Amino acid sequence: MPDLYGMINVPTVLWIDEEGRIARPNDASFASNRFKLLTGIDSRRHLVRLRAWVRGEAPAMTPSEVRTHQQLPTAADQEARAEFTLAWWLSRQGHAADAEPHYERAGQLAPHDITIRRGTMRTRGLNPMGAAFFKLAFKSALARTPLYRPIQDSP
Repeated sequence: MPDLYGMINVPTVLWIDEEGRIARPNDASFASNRFKLLTGIDSRRHLVRLRAWVRGEAPAMTPSEVRTHQQLPTAADQEARAEFTLAWWLSRQGHAADAEPHYERAGQLAPHDITIRRGTMRTRGLNPMGAAFFKLAFKSALARTPLYRPIQDSP
């Protein structure tokens, strides 16, 4: 899913209509406000839009609006995913030491891609909700790279 739709973190919400078309591209949203203090994202705004779209009370984005908000992967992003996939495969085959440089390279190529950086943690014996994640979050904040990038539009 992350490769197919360009997802770089969770939770990522993607609306797909009955014809299989993207009706709203990747958007950071939550089902509740449990993490609002951490993320600054109010779940109610997205839920109101989603319910209105599902009920037919409001339109989805047009294809050109969808395209405006999509972020296509760069060559570095693609290489990072390849490095991550190779590292994951090596790890699964019992070659953790051989995987490590590929995990590191993936993170260097796509420092903004949390699915890669955080996604490696459990495989590497790190807690993705522990100190390693909060160190990553802190570094992202210092670099002014937000972990959650919701689509900014009107309610």
